[in-house]
Amino acid sequence: MHHHFRFIPFSAPLSQPRLLHPMTDATSADATSPTGTAQPPGSLRIVQVESRSDLNTFLKLPWSLYRDDPNWIPPLLHEQRRLFSPKNPYFKHATCRCWIALRAGRPVGRISAQIDRLHLDRYHDATGFFGMLEAEDDGETFQALLRTAEDWNRTAGMHRIRGPFNLSINQECGLLVDGFETKPAMMMGHARPYYTVRLEQCGYVKEKDLLAYAIDTGVEPSNAMNLILKRTKKRIETRTVSKKNFQQDLDIVFDIFNDAWSDNWGFIPFTRDEIIHMANDLKLVINEQFARIAFVDGRPSAFVVMLPNLNEAIEDLDGRLLPLGWLKLLWRLKVRRLRTGRVLLMGVRKAYQGTTLGAALAYRVIGDTRPAVLDHGIKELELSWILEDNIGIQSIIEDCGGRRYKRYRIFSRQLRAETP
Repeated sequence: MHHHFRFIPFSAPLSQPRLLHPMTDATSADATSPTGTAQPPGSLRIVQVESRSDLNTFLKLPWSLYRDDPNWIPPLLHEQRRLFSPKNPYFKHATCRCWIALRAGRPVGRISAQIDRLHLDRYHDATGFFGMLEAEDDGETFQALLRTAEDWNRTAGMHRIRGPFNLSINQECGLLVDGFETKPAMMMGHARPYYTVRLEQCGYVKEKDLLAYAIDTGVEPSNAMNLILKRTKKRIETRTVSKKNFQQDLDIVFDIFNDAWSDNWGFIPFTRDEIIHMANDLKLVINEQFARIAFVDGRPSAFVVMLPNLNEAIEDLDGRLLPLGWLKLLWRLKVRRLRTGRVLLMGVRKAYQGTTLGAALAYRVIGDTRPAVLDHGIKELELSWILEDNIGIQSIIEDCGGRRYKRYRIFSRQLRAETP
């Protein structure tokens, strides 16, 4: 086969990793099953994604794994391809490889491995990543895939691997470990319960949990919230994001975001190109009434970006926008409207975090979007993701009536012994 389609180029590689060749069988990856259970028949091979056809196989693999899971929502293949396009600005600071597991020639698993220069420049921790992990319930398959991603990271000088990230912390991340009985919101993942077991069998340990909250939009503000809002009313003003000055407001939002999140675990700032790319991706669902900026004494100090839950609109499209998927999607977004939404981004400037004014800013940006949300028929919002140790924002969300309903986990594994 001629590979006219070059998958993803290295962008200023840190050290040129050795490209892995397809394995002749699972044993070449030290991929014996950690469970000792009987394995599916057929030899296992791990092959690198190199052609457009390989990429299609890689992207469509979840369909066979989740066929009988009523809570899995097929992602839009168009968006998945865009994620792996060389035009994705993520690849200006990161490198990536992808592999497929084949058992007797049939695709049964997949994985990606990433190295992000922005992360390394910020943390100097020799940490690489894995993501896009999907596989049959088989220890041999998981082990072969994970060892392949580990080898690639190790060859590039990484001492630790962390994941899953699809593809970065600013995109879809974490493995679902609790909340399998409900459908995921847009840009949040779904998984089978066995994934956690298999990762742990392969030597992975919990590094951090990310929480998702559900909140009923009809809940009235609490007495404590009303008191804080009353005390700070004169200092805080909010307004919606302006379509007329969209680029300017986008800059304000991400300036606050990069300040507000800068001390958070694993934080990597959005680049300007990534901000523009993300805004273009979400143009169809962005409603300026759902995005607000708060000002303290005239200075932009907090924001919220809320979106209708696209997953609700695409659930039955089977990942396809053609021939009629586009029309169905537009009708559901603009005419029928959706009953669920997601708070995608929220931030309060670092200077106000942990203060009464900071709590008031969080209450205000959420509370001031409420009339528009109710007017659009949205009955429930997901607020995600929240770090498990961010007690401050959790208590604010719980005070607003939020209930914790999903938990996602970031795992890690040492690749090399720590040097003294």
